[in-house]
Amino acid sequence: MSEDERAALARRAESPDRRVAERARIVLACAEGISNAVVARKIGVAVKTAAKWRRQFAEQRLAGLADAGRIGRPKADLDLKRDRLYGHIKPIKKRTQFLEFCRYLRTLYPPEVRIAIVCDNFSPHLTTKRCQRVGAWAAASNVEIAYTPTDSSWLNRIEAQFTALRYFALDGTDHANHKEQGSMIRRYMIWRSRHADDRRLRAVVAKANVA
Repeated sequence: MSEDERAALARRAESPDRRVAERARIVLACAEGISNAVVARKIGVAVKTAAKWRRQFAEQRLAGLADAGRIGRPKADLDLKRDRLYGHIKPIKKRTQFLEFCRYLRTLYPPEVRIAIVCDNFSPHLTTKRCQRVGAWAAASNVEIAYTPTDSSWLNRIEAQFTALRYFALDGTDHANHKEQGSMIRRYMIWRSRHADDRRLRAVVAKANVA
């Protein structure tokens, strides 16, 4: 845990929002190196609650303490030819949201230009094999939906872009609310597309690709 993260969590621990304060106190207690059971007794929560927020912070840092129902992980697309990043932020990612995003991507190019949307194997992406709505739209819209192999998700270069997004837009931040956090992510994506040659950005992406 960095000093900036510790300071941000200390501020959150004093928040009038009970959920925000509780999660911050859990993570701060976890940073003492004690077990989930001890953290649970100390904070007055269930062991599974302590385990959940310990895991969320370990995986996503401060961004992992947000309510999943209010702001979701960005659904992003990397245009390999233009080296531009596009995205939507949705509270859930199911068939409807996937199709909405595909339609948005289609509007970025002339209709006579065939585009390929390369997806990983996250279940809503696979609905083209079971849901005629997505498949029919793709066929009628000059779009090909392609997939990375199930055992080779690392081939999808978008994962390195998520690493950069977390590094530049989320790590060490202390957003007052979910709307502010979403705004930061959108601002990053705009900046990213305008500064694709930024030396710091390329260094983070290169490191993630190697990993």
